Amino acid sequence: MRQMILASASPRRAELLNRLGVNFKTIPSLVEEPPEDGAGPRQLALKRAVSKAEAVAVQYPLDLVLAADTVVWCDGRVLDKPKAIPEAREMLEFLSGREHLVATGVALRLDASGLCQHDVVVTRVRFRSLRVQEIENYLATGEPLGKAGGYGIQGYGALLVAEIEGCFYNVVGLPLARLGEMLQSCGVDLMCPGQSIT
Repeated sequence: MRQMILASASPRRAELLNRLGVNFKTIPSLVEEPPEDGAGPRQLALKRAVSKAEAVAVQYPLDLVLAADTVVWCDGRVLDKPKAIPEAREMLEFLSGREHLVATGVALRLDASGLCQHDVVVTRVRFRSLRVQEIENYLATGEPLGKAGGYGIQGYGALLVAEIEGCFYNVVGLPLARLGEMLQSCGVDLMCPGQSIT
């Protein structure tokens, strides 16, 4: 029986799939993220997602591989995952009072059948003007580390957001409505949890 593989180490993506009752196993892609090379947020997110899906699908050609990549983009700058508090602080200061784009590339591959689908969903997010102490308090939660743009909208980061236009789950890391449409075209209906992949 074929199964779905999530080619991502993101606990947030796994949690979203679990909430929908999706049967899957996690096999993170070990490929290095391609460089920006002047690409915009949509192109970069898609390029990274497709690269991840391809790397895992080659090893598991009989399984449906799902990969995603989220890019935060503000004023021509990509804000990847901060590795340390000073980097996260600088990102939050930069985003304060500004609108930014969150682009998530989604790629599905089933190499045995030649299936390859991909798309990008973009959400606009605007931060409140943040006080220095607010930023320090948020940094103290530890939440910014390991998250694109240095915040998690599903957690304390929601308190930083003044406005959102588009898919909320896209900002979390997986645009569920669009993913549902893509999976339906592959014969997988998320409204019917536990079904096998044909």
